Amino acid sequence: MSFEDDDEEGGEGGEGGDLEVQDDMFLTFRIADESYAITIYTVSEIIRMVKITPIPEVFNFMKGVINLRGKVIPVMDIRLRMGFSEKEYDDRTCVVVVNVKGLDLGIIVDSVTEVLNIPRTNIDPAPNVKMLSGDANADHRQKFVSGIGKMDDGIKIIIDLERLVFSFDAEKFNQIAKDKEKMKEKVLKEA
Repeated sequence: MSFEDDDEEGGEGGEGGDLEVQDDMFLTFRIADESYAITIYTVSEIIRMVKITPIPEVFNFMKGVINLRGKVIPVMDIRLRMGFSEKEYDDRTCVVVVNVKGLDLGIIVDSVTEVLNIPRTNIDPAPNVKMLSGDANADHRQKFVSGIGKMDDGIKIIIDLERLVFSFDAEKFNQIAKDKEKMKEKVLKEA
């Protein structure tokens, strides 16, 4: 895993490491004053917020694409995807580049916290209760939760990245982004 422009080998999630050890390792981050976690083996790298090229006529949570060392990566604002209100990006905002079932995707988080070992024995299944918080988006958010990690200092809400990414047509968005890039190259060559 790399931060910023480091070009370390073995940065692909799930490669070159002991998956059994990585299975208990989680990247934690903050969204709207809550602590969330994703399995570390899905994380390729973490970068500071960069310029995002918008793609018209897509979901509001799909912010566009970034050019990461020559590769076009679609970017999702996880805050909006989970139904939270939009927040202006600041110097703590990061893009976590993940690979989910072969799809490279950037997810925007409010801030990255740390990498933690959360043993599977400390993870409870996601509660299957109807949220009565009065928050219309609470039920929507709950469907992206795969478990609750219990830690000495509180809990970490573990996100189901596959459900977060593939419960809408992320692959179609990725193809739109690639087609747009090809069209741009074609126009530049013809000019």
